[in-house]
Amino acid sequence: MNTWSSYTLQDFIPFTADIYFRLLERMSETFWPLHLMTLALGVAAVWLALKNRTRLASVLMAAVWGFVGFAFFIQRYAELNWAGGYIGYCFLAQATLLLLIALTGVGFGSRPRKSPATDIGVAIALVGLIGLPLVTPFTGGSWFRAEVFGIHADPTAITTLGLLLIMFRGWGLWLIAIIPALWLLISGLTLWVLGAPSAIVLFIVLAIGLIGLVWKSVEYRSV
Repeated sequence: MNTWSSYTLQDFIPFTADIYFRLLERMSETFWPLHLMTLALGVAAVWLALKNRTRLASVLMAAVWGFVGFAFFIQRYAELNWAGGYIGYCFLAQATLLLLIALTGVGFGSRPRKSPATDIGVAIALVGLIGLPLVTPFTGGSWFRAEVFGIHADPTAITTLGLLLIMFRGWGLWLIAIIPALWLLISGLTLWVLGAPSAIVLFIVLAIGLIGLVWKSVEYRSV
């Protein structure tokens, strides 16, 4: 009888690298040139967060999380992995949570001030908006395989994690960061097994993001 110790990480990924990367390309081919609008929304969200327009920034993030949850996971990723639908519902739950926070204002920090945590948040958001989309073309992949904020899951989670470090504080920061952080871990492990160079990017961003979360918590308690 097999035991859990006999399984490897590969056993939990029911698709090959070519199939997964083709899924990314299908998303880009289907929704181009929506990428331009979602990137504009991401830039606008960062600007709004830095200007303390946090409720509107949360609404923008909720929109892209809802879209990625439905269009990427429920409609497409679920065809490759039985867990895809459940992950999609988690993304929809994140969108709902962002909308609820936007309506109530619970968990928002005071006006952003110059601090290491805010700087970390801006850097992470820029990785999601600009850095990650360039990894695939620079490593020999096609532009349609490049992952874009608001279209694909990884840059959406990365950019959101950065925005959270700018906008939120206290327990609200940790609550709203759970789903983005978990997805970066899951996706990083998946890409690592598939041999994708972007896996290391996700692990580094996740580690720096966790440092930022702790730093922001310490800052909040010291005020």
